[in-house]
Amino acid sequence: MLSEPRSGRLAAWGNALLAGLVSPDDAVSAVVGEDAVHRVEGLPGESAPVGLTLALGRLRGLGVTGLRVALPAPGHPLGLSGPPEFNARALEAEEAVVCHGAALGLVPEVYEAGPEGDVHVEVVWHCLPVREAPGADVPSLGEAERELAQALREATEVLTRLDVAASGPVAEAALDAYRARAERGREVLAPGYPPRAVRVLELAQRVGLLVSLAHENGHGGAVSASEMAARGAALRPVERTARRAQVAAYNAYVEERER
Repeated sequence: MLSEPRSGRLAAWGNALLAGLVSPDDAVSAVVGEDAVHRVEGLPGESAPVGLTLALGRLRGLGVTGLRVALPAPGHPLGLSGPPEFNARALEAEEAVVCHGAALGLVPEVYEAGPEGDVHVEVVWHCLPVREAPGADVPSLGEAERELAQALREATEVLTRLDVAASGPVAEAALDAYRARAERGREVLAPGYPPRAVRVLELAQRVGLLVSLAHENGHGGAVSASEMAARGAALRPVERTARRAQVAAYNAYVEERER
């Protein structure tokens, strides 16, 4: 949860491109980010992988009018609607993009090469058929905002009780990175998204940061197996709430257009 999922970038900037709010070059640059290159494989009408610019144009020609995000986890097919093959790939990747207007979905596969500090990252998006149905367990923005406020309180209480509050060099570095990202141009989402979606995504990222710090800070004060299990049980619903809110925020553009 510390970093923006690639599916979120693709959906957000793809939606802005489909709406004519950004140029193809700007959209692709934002989606690729610090990766070396993104390609799309399995696109209808293409026998080989194609670049992201061509792929987004082809999707528009196939009738795609919007892009939604899925962030599934074991036992929680968040944002997915089937079929099983697509769900299995998305679950393995822990993310996917589902097209609105055409029964297609995109799942990223990430390839890394090179030494530490100079890693070359390539992403292949596998285009697959999806079932045209509402995604599983996706809340409205209003629901997500209310749930997140409670989740943030619960996460703070859990971290304090289990002695894994944000402290130490690892935690401080993570917090500094989050603050720097939050101050960078405020482009949490692409143009065209409502302010409430930006608010919800920012809060979801904060909650996700707290959960990540709890896991990365070792076992904290939880020294017994039962205490470690209790901490995991306490944090799981908080993490689930943050993922649901992220999906609601990224999907807000398509939901607003439908209304």
